[in-house]
Amino acid sequence: MKKEAKIKTHQRIVFQVVLGVILCLVVVGLFSACTSNVHEMKEQPNFVNPMPQDNPAPAEEPVETNPAESEPVPQSLPKQSAEELRAQLGIIEDYRPSFVHGEKGDQHQKYIMLHDTESESSPLDVINWWDGNGNLIAAHFIVGKDGSIAQCVPMDKIAHHAGFGNAGHNDKYGVGDESRDDKKGTKPIGGWAPDYGMNSHSIGIEMVHVGGSGGYPEAQLKALDGLIAYIDSYYGFESTIIDHKAWRIGNSDTSPEFAGYLANYQTHRTYAP
Repeated sequence: MKKEAKIKTHQRIVFQVVLGVILCLVVVGLFSACTSNVHEMKEQPNFVNPMPQDNPAPAEEPVETNPAESEPVPQSLPKQSAEELRAQLGIIEDYRPSFVHGEKGDQHQKYIMLHDTESESSPLDVINWWDGNGNLIAAHFIVGKDGSIAQCVPMDKIAHHAGFGNAGHNDKYGVGDESRDDKKGTKPIGGWAPDYGMNSHSIGIEMVHVGGSGGYPEAQLKALDGLIAYIDSYYGFESTIIDHKAWRIGNSDTSPEFAGYLANYQTHRTYAP
């Protein structure tokens, strides 16, 4: 009996040892499988670690942008009419019938010609002097040093302000039609300057100034800016800006003091770029 009991005890121990080994193998197999699965999941591109992080980085909130702020839309100022521009200039009208030498409709307008009065008189005094000397010569507008503007010839009428130009200048400037000009008061000055077409295709502006006397006041230049803008708006296009000596080479006006301003007017239509 003792021998049988001893054998049973030995068998029980062996069985427990074998069972323990089997359980250990099972546990090791399961652990290996789990570890392998975790590695495979980490290798996937969309793998997300299920374990919470100790200090997760805060998610960046999307920044909202306002298209109106990032891409500003340029605001254009309302375009002023010719009537509004004229009203701002406060032009003094002093029309003299003797200064009118024919019709100059919109289709004939091509140039704005700038002159110096070669006197220090006010615009109205210049008009009175022109009317009193009997030469029938005048420009459409006179701009004073103080910025005042006087008009003595309507813009749709021919005024004798340009006079005779160099031979070939009618063709050069495209002003060959002289048929609408009555040419009253004209006196030829020589065979070198026989062309007379510019008056029929231009607006004349005289600036109160004596060549060599110094600069042009800012008030006068700003008034000229406004007058040119008004003429452009009146016709609906930009006339070419020239001075008197471009038409008749050797003429004194405009003065050397005006050269820089003339260049700005021809490129920017204002005295300052």
